[in-house]
Amino acid sequence: MLRVARFSLVLVCTVLSAVVGAVDVKNVRLWIAPDHARLVFDLSDSADHKLFTLKNPDRIVLDVDNARFNADLKQLNLSKSPVERIRSGAKDKKDLRIVLDLKSDVRAKSFALSPNDKYGHRLVVDLYQPEKVAQTVKRATTTANNPDKLRNVVIAIDAGHGGDDPGAVGPRGEKEKDVVLGIARELKKLLQKEPGFTPQLTRDGDYYISLRSRTSRARKNNADMFVSIHADGFKDKRAKGASVWVLSPRGASSEMGRWLAKRENSTDLIGGVGSVSLEDKDDVLAKVLLDMSMTASRSDSRVIAETVHKNMSRFAKMHKKRVEQAGFVVLKSPDIPSILVETGFITNPDEARKLKSKSYQKKMAQAVFAGIKAHFVAKPPALTYLAWQKQGGNKGKATAGKYKVVRGDTLSVIARRNGVSMAALRKANGLKNADHIRVGQVLQIPTS
Repeated sequence: MLRVARFSLVLVCTVLSAVVGAVDVKNVRLWIAPDHARLVFDLSDSADHKLFTLKNPDRIVLDVDNARFNADLKQLNLSKSPVERIRSGAKDKKDLRIVLDLKSDVRAKSFALSPNDKYGHRLVVDLYQPEKVAQTVKRATTTANNPDKLRNVVIAIDAGHGGDDPGAVGPRGEKEKDVVLGIARELKKLLQKEPGFTPQLTRDGDYYISLRSRTSRARKNNADMFVSIHADGFKDKRAKGASVWVLSPRGASSEMGRWLAKRENSTDLIGGVGSVSLEDKDDVLAKVLLDMSMTASRSDSRVIAETVHKNMSRFAKMHKKRVEQAGFVVLKSPDIPSILVETGFITNPDEARKLKSKSYQKKMAQAVFAGIKAHFVAKPPALTYLAWQKQGGNKGKATAGKYKVVRGDTLSVIARRNGVSMAALRKANGLKNADHIRVGQVLQIPTS
């Protein structure tokens, strides 16, 4: 009898231990982006998981080790997502199986996130819909392959953070992700009204995009410039002031190393859509092309940043008297001039109040817009409406134009800015397969 009692006690303790040690799925949240949906499972602790897909019907299965499902799905609206419903059940005595019944075929990616100031452990599942991704790429390629038409200057506007990532949070709960999206939308309005410009938001809603995906979207849309908008945060609420940032020399060097290291397995192109790949270049030539491309884009970035900084200083306190440099990932595109604007410290009560107001958001947007416009009106890419306008409205001059090479130019950068292919530019100038150009050289810009 004593042995039976001891065995029962051990069995009960083992079961209780398993139950007590189980990870709870406490909540499920959904974020909808134009090309994917993100499901976030809030967990009570970290947990190993495995994801796989099943066909006929289409399903995604998520197995979570030593876990149980305690989330309430009644408030989760799946209507705009590729998920029809979410089911859960025990895979075995202690593991959890979550099944996503799908409305359409998706490409799924899952990963775990560690706790931050706002959330605890999370399990993230991103669902990419192939047809939406393909449509985005097709639209960008179609635009890039129409050099006969005068094109607009494309400005990629990046509102920082979003979705699960609120960014810095103000004293009254103001969220950076909301403030910067407001400013980004105001900047988009200004550019839409200005002839010769086409603004593109990297995100136009409350969802998260990875840092590399932000610059990737700019490249797919053949952007002429990338501007990322943020609001600073600091533990000391007295910290205040706006700032404008460009890529540091160290950041440029590290990015060059990254591109050189991955070039043989990459579909990325220097010079935008339809320009030049590093894949078939030897080490020396690849490095030279990258160096020249980054030198040109960094030079333009600084010019724009300095004008934006000056414009902002007329109504806002600036954190520093000059444009600052850092290795921010979103500034690292080798061939697209890029700046990052910190619109103020949202953790400062006074600046948080301003940043939340529509009037101040419009002021910030106007300051950035004026800087962008000044640069591209003074230095418009050929085959654009702005170039045609600068040449007195003579369309013939713009479509069959000439370009004088300046320091830092590469053939790939010139091709991208003028909306023509490398092959067409080489042919028009008798360059055959050589990419060597010299400062002061006048290139013919072909119409196709």
